[in-house]
Amino acid sequence: MEKGGVKVLIVILVVLIIVAGGVLAYKIIKDKENTETVAEGNNVLTATIDEKEVQIFKGNDRPIAVMIDNHSDAWPQAGLQDAYMVYEIIAEGGETRLMALFKGVDVEKIGPVRSARHYFLDYAMENDAIYAHFGQSPQAESDIKKYSIDDINGISEDGTTFWRVKDKSEPNNAVTSTEKLLESAKNKKYKTTSSQKSVLNYVTDEVNLENGQDAISVTIPHSNLQTVKYVYNEEEKVYERYARKKEQTDWTTGKTITTKNIIITFSDNYTLQDSENKGRQGLKNVGSMDGYYITNGKAIKIKCIKNARDEQTVYQDLEGNVIDVNDGNTFVNICPTDADVILEAPEIESNT
Repeated sequence: MEKGGVKVLIVILVVLIIVAGGVLAYKIIKDKENTETVAEGNNVLTATIDEKEVQIFKGNDRPIAVMIDNHSDAWPQAGLQDAYMVYEIIAEGGETRLMALFKGVDVEKIGPVRSARHYFLDYAMENDAIYAHFGQSPQAESDIKKYSIDDINGISEDGTTFWRVKDKSEPNNAVTSTEKLLESAKNKKYKTTSSQKSVLNYVTDEVNLENGQDAISVTIPHSNLQTVKYVYNEEEKVYERYARKKEQTDWTTGKTITTKNIIITFSDNYTLQDSENKGRQGLKNVGSMDGYYITNGKAIKIKCIKNARDEQTVYQDLEGNVIDVNDGNTFVNICPTDADVILEAPEIESNT
C-alpha cells in the first residue's frame, strides 16, 4: 500500500476511535445523569415521606385554652370544631363545662365564654396554654396566682378582647377570637410560642385498634343532667357528637360537631366545702386512672397517668405502652368512676 493510503487509513482509524470514545463518554455521562436523577427522585420521595408531619399539632404557636359554656341556653357553641383538643369536665349542678384548645389557627368566633374552674387549669398547664375565661371561681382565682398562669379574664379586659352578642342572653353570650386573644397576650407580655410537645402521641399512619372492642356509638353519662353520645360516621371516619339527645352543631356554620378521637378518663368529682355554698366541684385527677381510647369505630382500655397537677397526662395501653393517637381532633371526656359508659357494636342484620 502506498504511503498516502496508509496515512488516510490511520486518519480514518483515529477518527473512528475519537467518535467511539465520544459515544462511550456520552453514554457514561447520560447514565450518570440518569442515575443521579433517579437518586434525586428517590431523595425527593424519601424527603416527602420523612417530612410527612402531623397536621393537628404542628408549629411553635403557643396553644390558647378557652373556657366554653355548656349550658343548654349556650348551645350552639362556636369554635369547638377548630380546636385540636376539647376537655369536658363536670361543674356545679350536674352541668359540664368545656375547655377548647387552639393552636396555629385563626378562629373569628369562640364561645360563649364562661368562668374558670381550678381543675381546668391542670389541663391548661399540661398543654402550656394561655388560659382565657370570663370570670372565675375563688379556687381558680387563687390557683391562677399560685401557678403563675398566663390568663386572660374577660371581666378585667377593655371590652374589645371579648364582646357580647345579641342572639343569646347573658351570661351565655360572651365571645372572643384567637386574633383578639393573641393581641391581649402580647399586650400582657405573655410568650406566644412554645416548644412543648403534645400531650398526645399523634401519628400520621392510621390507627385502627384492630384488637379493640366495637364502639360504633359511645354513651358517657357525666351526671343525671348531662349525657354525651358519640355516633360513628363510617364514611367520614369521625364521631358525631350529641348531648342530652340533641345533635351538637357549630354556631357559625351550622354543621355537626365531629371528632376523630375520644378519650374517656374515669375520675371522681366532689363538692367543695366553701363559704359560698354554690356546689362547686373538685376533681380527683392526680394518680393513675382508668379510661378508654376510641377511634375509627373501636375502643381499647387505657391508663391515664397524671403525677402532678402541672405535669402532662400520659395515656398508656394496659401493657404500659404510650398509645398512638390518630392525627385529628380529640374530645377528652372526664367522668365519674361509676359512670355507666356504653360502647355499642354495629347491628347485625337478620336473614330471617
